[in-house]
Amino acid sequence: MKHVLFVAAESAPFIKTGGLGSVIGSLPRALNQLDLKVSLVIPGYECILPEYGRKAETLFSFPVKLGWREGMAELAFLRQDDMDVYFIRNDQYYSGPQPYSDIWLDVEKFAFFSKAVLEMLSYLELPVDIIHCHDWQTALLPVYLKSMYIQDPYYARIKTILTIHNLRFQGITEIGHMKDITGLPDYIFSYDMMENYGQANMLKGGINCADRITTVSAAYAEEIKTPEYGEGLFQALAFRSPYLSGITNGIDWHMYDPENDPYLAQTFTVDTFETARRANKLFLQNKTGLKEDPDAFTMGIVSRLTDQKGYDLLEEVLEDVLDEGAQLYVLGEGEEKVEEIFRNYQKKYPDRVYVRNLYQDELAKQIYGACDLTLMPSRFEPCGLNQMMAQRYGCLPLARATGGLKDTIEDDGRLSARGTGFLFDRFDRFAFHNCLKRAFSLYRTHPEYWEGRIRAAMKKDNSWAHAARAYEDLYQSLGE
Repeated sequence: MKHVLFVAAESAPFIKTGGLGSVIGSLPRALNQLDLKVSLVIPGYECILPEYGRKAETLFSFPVKLGWREGMAELAFLRQDDMDVYFIRNDQYYSGPQPYSDIWLDVEKFAFFSKAVLEMLSYLELPVDIIHCHDWQTALLPVYLKSMYIQDPYYARIKTILTIHNLRFQGITEIGHMKDITGLPDYIFSYDMMENYGQANMLKGGINCADRITTVSAAYAEEIKTPEYGEGLFQALAFRSPYLSGITNGIDWHMYDPENDPYLAQTFTVDTFETARRANKLFLQNKTGLKEDPDAFTMGIVSRLTDQKGYDLLEEVLEDVLDEGAQLYVLGEGEEKVEEIFRNYQKKYPDRVYVRNLYQDELAKQIYGACDLTLMPSRFEPCGLNQMMAQRYGCLPLARATGGLKDTIEDDGRLSARGTGFLFDRFDRFAFHNCLKRAFSLYRTHPEYWEGRIRAAMKKDNSWAHAARAYEDLYQSLGE
């Protein structure tokens, strides 16, 4: 049985700021159901939920040499959901109210974390076969292994996988600063290793040193090899194309379950959604103070409100449907300019637009369980989880055909019952507007088609089972 160590900057339920934390909180549990042993290590942030921080048992402290300095790491352990979870603590790096801060500081604290993980293994003498790293925060780990640890037989046998959840974030700093932090040899800072546009790029180092690279959807794996989506790393990714693959994420099938969701006014299945979703719509309208109308066309947004998500396409476009009685529910926070778009709609349509700039899991599930559409007009989307959560609850996603959105939403482009959502290709207001009008027309004129798409969406298996088997195959191939 192969032993896989997941290494990540965050993981639900301990600490989660976004999709990465959700994935790391679910995927290892799915993999542990297969013929694998999966363990997890994350930084022991002071802001980890107290109930987990208190339960974690302190094992020992050990030194970690980082560049010219030496720090101490404290290792804590917790058995959670039949999985071994390790926390690497250090008061200098992991105290404070949130896991991330200024990139200048984050580069150093995650360089320390990656080095500490490797040192931890030697003290625990864990028989790890594969280290599965996630995003730029852990991308130095394959670099360390292929340089500083390459002569040690214990480490030389370990294979590494780097999963890119979002290529936009890369861990970039000055070369001199990175050399000072890590003590890595000069050859690591060449163009074919870690140097990129005159700077040190942690993610590029991981891409060039990991044994395998994955992304979180098949479409995104292809997109990032192009200049448009490659974020300055498309050449490195194209060069390593034989070792790059896309495995589409899933969602926790038990956490997102409309049949047993305690937050819903009325639970439902694929056979009972018609009356239940109307009841849920009335409940949501009452809760948010919008007009009670079970026939209103309702649109939901549950998202980080950032430039990536493409919500600037909505400016001066939603008026058509809002003027005809549609409603919009927005849950999320982010960039001021994006939040302002929705505040303006709320001012113009106070009885039809609800905005809450603070995430709440209860309200998110109530939006999925009540709204007819969820809007996801992303500029790019490595995978996306919200469209899968929405489909599970019978809320049809309307999204741009990019990355994982294209991989998880089917749409024949017609006024038909065939599909699990709605897609548009070009990133422009005209394409988005046409797609929205098509969805609105289908809802108003062909309710039987609309219900057909709901049934198809709810029956779609977006659980982790498919991804887990694909990762298992990848792990097995590394031993061949």
